Amino acid sequence: MSVEQSLLGKDTQYPTQYQPDILFPIAREPAREKYAQVAGIRQGKDWWHVFEISWLNPHGVPQVAIGRLTLPANSPNLIESKSLKLYFNSMNFTHFASKEAFQATVEQDLSQAAGAAVCIELFHVDELQVCKAQGIYIDENTPSRLEQHPDAALLALADDQEVEETLYSHLLRSNCPVTGQPDWGTVFIRYQGKKICHAGLLAYIISYRQHNGFHEQCVEQIYADIWQNLKPNKLMVYATYTRRGGLDINPCRVSDEDWLVKPIRLSRQ
Repeated sequence: MSVEQSLLGKDTQYPTQYQPDILFPIAREPAREKYAQVAGIRQGKDWWHVFEISWLNPHGVPQVAIGRLTLPANSPNLIESKSLKLYFNSMNFTHFASKEAFQATVEQDLSQAAGAAVCIELFHVDELQVCKAQGIYIDENTPSRLEQHPDAALLALADDQEVEETLYSHLLRSNCPVTGQPDWGTVFIRYQGKKICHAGLLAYIISYRQHNGFHEQCVEQIYADIWQNLKPNKLMVYATYTRRGGLDINPCRVSDEDWLVKPIRLSRQ
């Protein structure tokens, strides 16, 4: 099924009975066709924080938690966000023998939708800590020029000096390709190779402001454009998007597995 057939942008009744068939998978490969030969485009993780999780214990008492989902980047499908929200809401009045039973059910359902093993870690509502961004902050640079849509020509090398650095920007903005709603995020770029021009990179990030693309697809396009145009030896691109509908999505793509980050939650999330 196409994403136009999903529940995005449609008035929907919230289910009050467990409904795993509401999950809507979206194939990853069509959006990856032009990046098929880019090393690492299928390497990494998508982390989701789910803030609206509740179920009933055997005595009928509501239980609540914050969840962190981990989807492998090489899964055949991502899961459309509104269907995921409705799925978790469908469990609000369902009895589970234990937290572990709830967890096992979620992992089974989401793994089936994604086509690969999905894990969920459950946190007490006071447990998930807020972190501060680490790295070189580039938003105070003057962009080389401003464009309305992603333009890889904005990317440039500063010089031939070999460096390893982590850059970050809070200015990532794109639009949902179905509803047109804005998605905001912080993007981290760690690389090893010839020094990247920070002003050009900032201009490139800003150029996504009117781009239509899912979170995962935007991160993969950023990763692919840097890899193909600037040719670093190693690369990591990680975006922490702000919450919408009780969910935030945090994709990470890496050229080398040992550069995979540990997921964090920033203050805007």
